[in-house]
Amino acid sequence: MKSIPNLFTLLNLVFGCLAVILILQNGITVLYNPDGGQFISMPEKTVLASFFIGLAALVDFLDGLVARLFKATSPIGKELDSLADVVSFGVAPGMILYQLLRMSFAGQEDGLDVSVGWLLPALLIPCAAAYRLARFNIDDTQQYGFKGVPTPAAGLLIASLPLISWYTNSRMVEAALLNKWVLYALILLIAYLMVSNLPLMAIKFKDTSVKGNLPKLLLLVLAVVAAIFLRWLAVPVVFVFYIIVSLAFKNKTT
Repeated sequence: MKSIPNLFTLLNLVFGCLAVILILQNGITVLYNPDGGQFISMPEKTVLASFFIGLAALVDFLDGLVARLFKATSPIGKELDSLADVVSFGVAPGMILYQLLRMSFAGQEDGLDVSVGWLLPALLIPCAAAYRLARFNIDDTQQYGFKGVPTPAAGLLIASLPLISWYTNSRMVEAALLNKWVLYALILLIAYLMVSNLPLMAIKFKDTSVKGNLPKLLLLVLAVVAAIFLRWLAVPVVFVFYIIVSLAFKNKTT
């Protein structure tokens, strides 16, 4: 019984590895319009990889739930969870940004032959994720609040980008997601948020009172409304609201 939570954690790792495999198998397709224009098609396997990162997040949530249910928490489970999270929410999202940067350059003349140096900033994400998780493991004060954005939250934000691009009807949104300067800015911002000391709330309920859980309930309502009206674009919107709500109620989220 005590090994069951670890099996969920390893499943998290498997989903993360599958996401990486799918991302790196992709070729980039440049499509040409009759008028001479061109646009880049989002590879379908990258979209599928985003779903695998989502599945990794689901089992990452379940392994903690199962561990508490069976009273099977252990030091090795904590370390194993962090190692799996580095892959699923650090390496895999970093590879998504790597591919998005390749796609952004592919729209330029000779862009497919771009130097790998222009793509390496994507590796800041797995590096920041590893640092964030290592710091978390030696800090016992982050039970009901976090210092910096949790790695799974950052990973899910990045995983939403291919889904937004694939399902959006807005050329402006699609163009923004394939703009290298927007991507570079996102990489720097997300990496900074992970390694920062911003006081952010953990989505755990201390009790059943509305007053004690007001920030979390407010975020939940915002998430539902955003999902109804914005679909996948709701993910970055909720991410921003998560930071705003955490900072606005910082005295109640720790």
